[in-house]
Amino acid sequence: MYQYTEFDRQFVRNRAAQHRDQLERNLAGTLSDDEFRPLRLQNGWYIQRYAPMLRVAVPYGELSSKQLRVLARIAREFDHPSKEVFETAIGAQAAWGTTHLPVGYGHFTTRQNVQFNWIPLAKSADVMDLLATVNMHGIQTSGNCIRNITSDELAGVAPDEIADPRPFAEIMRQWSTLHPEFAFLPRKFKIAITGATNDRAATRWHDVGLHLVKNAAGELGFRVLVGGGMGRTPVIGTVVREFLPWNQIMNYLEAVVRVYNRWGRRDNMYKARIKILVKAEGQRYIDEVEAEYQQIIMQDGAPHTITQAELDRVSACFVPPALIERAQEAIKTVAIPTERQKDYERWLKQNVAAHQNPALRAVTLSYKRLGQAPGDADADQLDTAADLADQFSAGEVRVTHDQNLLLPWVRVEDLPALWVEASHAGLARSNVRLLTDMIACPGGDFCALANARSIPIAAAITERYQDMDELHDLGEIDLHISGCINSCGHHHSGHIGILGVDKDGKEWYQVSLGGSDGSMLSGTATPGKVVGPSFGALEVPGVIEALLDTFRQHRQGRETFMETLKRVGFDSFKLAANSARLADKHEELHSLPKAAGFAKDAQEA
Repeated sequence: MYQYTEFDRQFVRNRAAQHRDQLERNLAGTLSDDEFRPLRLQNGWYIQRYAPMLRVAVPYGELSSKQLRVLARIAREFDHPSKEVFETAIGAQAAWGTTHLPVGYGHFTTRQNVQFNWIPLAKSADVMDLLATVNMHGIQTSGNCIRNITSDELAGVAPDEIADPRPFAEIMRQWSTLHPEFAFLPRKFKIAITGATNDRAATRWHDVGLHLVKNAAGELGFRVLVGGGMGRTPVIGTVVREFLPWNQIMNYLEAVVRVYNRWGRRDNMYKARIKILVKAEGQRYIDEVEAEYQQIIMQDGAPHTITQAELDRVSACFVPPALIERAQEAIKTVAIPTERQKDYERWLKQNVAAHQNPALRAVTLSYKRLGQAPGDADADQLDTAADLADQFSAGEVRVTHDQNLLLPWVRVEDLPALWVEASHAGLARSNVRLLTDMIACPGGDFCALANARSIPIAAAITERYQDMDELHDLGEIDLHISGCINSCGHHHSGHIGILGVDKDGKEWYQVSLGGSDGSMLSGTATPGKVVGPSFGALEVPGVIEALLDTFRQHRQGRETFMETLKRVGFDSFKLAANSARLADKHEELHSLPKAAGFAKDAQEA
């Protein structure tokens, strides 16, 4: 992991001190709410439907066990609303017919960050100070700037890796943090980087996607894609450079963002993302980026060229950890009971990934369970993950794109012991990449932007598919749920996507099929296709069941869901989905009232 310098540490401490000063002035009435709003947003503090939401940055998804324990402490001690706020939220939920307001939780996001939903703003400075003790913060997790740079959770350990992307991601993080020219872009800006042949970072869906590649001469460089994104207009990124020398990536990014900053729409936030500019201008945009890049290289002196010495300095932080030989023979000789052997073998298949080092494995801890929203982890679970990281993974974990945690440095001989310990904690369910390992945003239960709630839909589907034999028979299926068109649940890229929509003040859901994030499991990155008119909340589980029954009916051998869908075609699945509507067509059975309320900060999310 990257080791913060004293400059880095002081920077984070100063930022926390600035926030405390701003907060105290706001509480004293000398800094108005309107004046304070952009300042707190710059540190990741939103005001959502009922309470503040803090988004903590986790650069390229890496966390130490020490950082995890601080996140657990924040969940345990601070993630609790006032009685008045909680009663208001519970009352609203009761009107919808459900109550799901977990407190004391962290939430893993698809962009490898961690969020908290109930911390009172008056305590925000205490939380910032606590985060600073472990070099954490919320800087640039909000606003129209370059957000947290994401990567493959298997970065540095994947067997299919051409080069480790983490040193480049860290250099980009340092370059982009408080970049004076790019602090007020037309809209938020997201970069993803991978060094592997299998794109597990969904790079084609980002404003900028970077692939480490080698040319015919064996030289390392980047394939650069620009203009990907979800939201109202799903667009796959355009390749603007097939090969760029690795040391020029910062100069080229400077050109990409500068041209966007110059020409991106500022009059309409729905048309302000770079994908709209690239789609509208096409080759003209690419030509202008190339011209700007040449200006940076030829006339400005290529100021952001990465030197070999700098790459070596940063890369030295990412060498594999020294795994000290332990004398704990009990760890190496744990026996799996015969009656649990099937569970263990399934876990090995689904949750354990190959490693560059044949003596090691990467292991995913699954947080997807009945009664817990996708991505949520309570304080005890965070502490347990820290303990498992210390015991089995050199004190390191990764936040995954699919809202789980991964242990990247597990010895093969420790797998049985890890499975036993993780099972005791409820973190060894072998559903990784299966139907119930779904992606879901917090939805209308928390987010002021949401048109509908995601969590109850996720819960209903999870409840229906608890049989592990059935899940494993269905095989690998990406189910993604978003509460609104902003697509925080990445519904566009789901093999099955669910999108919450508002119809006359009530919650409805569109279902799409055939989306892909670009990984080998999913195939070429593409948005899903909507199956027809939207469904009521009570219909959605039945629609999913009808789609899966259609899959089983047409499946040949061990085909995956996507393989069968592509072979059979969209229409058979569409017919099944639309035939699954409830027999009783009373609208009250189909939909629920949309949650009321809107926060000023919602558009920043």
